[in-house]
This record gives sequence, C-alpha cells and structure tokens, in this order.
Amino acid sequence: MRFRKIYLEISNLCNLQCEFCPGTKRAHRRVTVEEMKVLLPKLRPYTDFLYFHLMGEPLSHPDLAQFLDMAGEHGFKVILTTNGTLLKRTQNILLNAPALHKVNVSLHSFEANDITIPFTQYLDECFEFGKTAENKKIVIYRLWNVGGADERNGEIFDRMKLHFPEPWAHDRRGKRIGEKIYWEFGEKFDWPDLSAPVLDPNIACYGLRDQLGVLCDGTVVPCCLDHEGDIPLGNLFEESLDAILTSPRAAAIFDGFMNGRAVEPLCQRCGYAQRFRITCEKAEG
Repeated sequence: MRFRKIYLEISNLCNLQCEFCPGTKRAHRRVTVEEMKVLLPKLRPYTDFLYFHLMGEPLSHPDLAQFLDMAGEHGFKVILTTNGTLLKRTQNILLNAPALHKVNVSLHSFEANDITIPFTQYLDECFEFGKTAENKKIVIYRLWNVGGADERNGEIFDRMKLHFPEPWAHDRRGKRIGEKIYWEFGEKFDWPDLSAPVLDPNIACYGLRDQLGVLCDGTVVPCCLDHEGDIPLGNLFEESLDAILTSPRAAAIFDGFMNGRAVEPLCQRCGYAQRFRITCEKAEG
C-alpha cells in the first residue's frame, strides 16, 4: 500500500495556544535524531511526501535542519505546517533544505492568545518569508476560519496585498498570489472528540486510504486529526508498518471507509470527516 502523504509528528509541543486547535493532553515529547533514524526507513516504502506535523509547532524543534537533511537522504519531499511565528528565525534552514517541498502557514493562528508581537508584525514576517521563498519553495497561506473567528480576515488580505500586489490568479482552493505562492481558505471545523455527540457515520474518509499519522512516540494513527492517539494501531518503534496496517483494527477502518462507513467511535464524531458524507443509499449499495 502506498499513501499520498504520511504525517510524522516530530514534536507535540507548541509555542501558541490557538482557539481553533484542540492541543493534546499527551506527555510533551520530541522525536530524537536516533529515533528519526529508525522511523524514516520504515516509512519510505509507503510514501514520497512526509509532513513534519500532526500536533505541535515543527519549526520549534532544535533538530529541524538535521531532520530535513535526513529526510532528503531518504528521498522524501517534506511539507511543514506552521503557525508562522518562527519563520523569520528558521528562514535560512528552510530555504536551504533541498528536501523541503512546501510550507503551509496557518494565518488563522492570530486567534492565539499569547502572540506577543503586534498583529501587523506577525503578518509582515509571514509574508516576507513568502517573498524570499518565491519561486524556490511552495508557500501556502491558510485561512481555515470561515464561519469562525474570521472578523480580521479583511486586515489580513489588505496586508497581503502590500507584499503580493494584485492581480491574483484564481486557483482551485484559493488564489495564486506569487510564483509558487498561494492563499487558501476553508471553513472552520470541529475536531474529533470522543466526548462529542455522534454525527452521520456514513462517510468515505481518506484515513488509511491516502494518509496516516505517526505520533512522536511512534504510535500509528489513521489520520492527522487523531490528536490524542485515540485510535492506536501499533507502534512503529516496535513493529513494521506492514504489520500495523494488516492488523484487524486497521483493516476494519479501511474496509469501512471503502464502503462508506465510519467504524471507529472517534471517526463518527469528526466534524472534518462530514465533508465526505455520503447518502445512506450509496453506503448500502
């Protein structure tokens, strides 16, 4: 089995506490260099694209530069998702890493309650990174807050235009504002939570079909939204990924989604997965 992408959480520590992010109650942890040497060869047969993210802020990891080099040596293309606050500090690391393919910047992180710099300075540093990276790396500015705390989106666009003047080209999920530079918008969604009410279980999600996640302690989970490891399928430090994926639990999840049904309680409570809701008739047919 090959996946379009695999999420490898190199750290579950973050320097912000954003309202839209559920965070995690798991013990704080960072992947070590020695652990990365174990994980990368185990993941390489299964994907070309590796996301250094699930929870946490990947740019805060002290071994980020070495991890990017190691991933490149294994032939991975790396994608990073960041809140943007550390882009200025890590700019040289990112731009000089051949393995780095794309950087997603979550501009909706301005909702965080402990950003100590002015809002305009935060935005300028995010956009200045994009200007420097233009035509070198793919940079995507995300505003996944439509229907949520989106009252300052107009200010964000005005600031964006100062760095990336219009006209902008239309794109499938947003607009292209520079060479390899994009902004994307999306609706705010409810993260899966076992304490939440059950939603429509008739979904054909992409978990274990085109993606999976590996938490920083080696636990394999079906997707990037299992922030607490509520669906542990196995541990990559102890088992091969093939053994984990062929386990009865993993097989049931995969078969369920292939047949339009969420079998796990967490998946049945996932607001994001409702985007993949299908009719009962299709699920039964």
